Amino acid sequence: QARRHQRAAACGMWPGRAGALPAAIGALCRALPPGSRPAPETFRLAKFNRPEAVRAGEWHLLPSKNHLANQPMSISVQGRILFVKSVLRYHGYGRPEFYQLPSDGSQGSRELLLAFSWLLNRINLLEQLLTANRVKIGDEASVCTCEDNLSNSWKDRTEIALERPLKRDVDVRYLQWLNGRLRFKWRSLHVDRQEQCKLLHKIHSYTSGCHMDQTIGHFSVTETDLIRQPDSYKQLLQLLESETSRLEAFLEWKQLEPVYCLTVFFSLQVKSRERTLPDEREFCAAVRTITEAVKLKLSDLKYHCAHKKNGMHGSYRLVFKDKRSVISKLQMEEATLKRELKRLQEECRHKLDEIAEGLVGVICIPPIKR
Repeated sequence: QARRHQRAAACGMWPGRAGALPAAIGALCRALPPGSRPAPETFRLAKFNRPEAVRAGEWHLLPSKNHLANQPMSISVQGRILFVKSVLRYHGYGRPEFYQLPSDGSQGSRELLLAFSWLLNRINLLEQLLTANRVKIGDEASVCTCEDNLSNSWKDRTEIALERPLKRDVDVRYLQWLNGRLRFKWRSLHVDRQEQCKLLHKIHSYTSGCHMDQTIGHFSVTETDLIRQPDSYKQLLQLLESETSRLEAFLEWKQLEPVYCLTVFFSLQVKSRERTLPDEREFCAAVRTITEAVKLKLSDLKYHCAHKKNGMHGSYRLVFKDKRSVISKLQMEEATLKRELKRLQEECRHKLDEIAEGLVGVICIPPIKR
């Protein structure tokens, strides 16, 4: 009966929209990339923890939506499940029930639904998918000049995530083999990137001055291909229409997202009532642990915000520039760095002078200038 009142309250927040939840799920499915788009019926089956939802491909749903993962589709079911759990552990997902799911993929559709919903809110998954799968007319490259906080972010994630115990000792020779293979792959990737840069430089230099936009001045690979093969514009037009439909579905999803989130919250609330009293004690202990972790993260966040430096991060269009303009820009940056270095040297000199004044009977000799 309480569950019925909750549903009535949820419907009252969106009057006249009794079908808001099916509309939200439909918009969510349409906003996903075509290659990993589940049927709306899969969500309904997962809500009631039906095994049919697992067989419908929910384990395939999560890794295909992870922006960090390029997982081969030919991997076995056990390998895919292990991969999905590692992805969720990396992002800090901490539900023990999820990591206790069997490795044969026979059950756990509700846990998969909760994990997927958590990713939607945690890392803005849908926005990242739209950005990663958008039609790119220009030549782009991923750039990141932000501070390296990898160690801190990994520490934060492992504080919440469950640690997986090692079942067996790993041979050091196997790790050495993996390290050598990784280095070989890295060198191959570097060579491929160099070859790609050479080809891009040829296209940009040969088509310099042909673009209508003078800030760009040259054609991209896609634009050059359209000139060489005019009939290929039909395929590009289809891609743009598909992207437009996904963006329209995304706008509809953002309006109905609270309905979906509220339904997932009710599912968690109903399941929590089925637990026994000892589980409530564990829940209170988990809440205290999470509260302490949140306080620690807030303190780290305040520190990083106070010391944050402006940096480039994301995809940027590659634009061919003249050597003289690039050299002048580098000279300006060099002058700025020299001024910063001189300022830091003066600060260090003043600090050393203050320390030397407090030392009695000690003579400080500065280093010889070269």
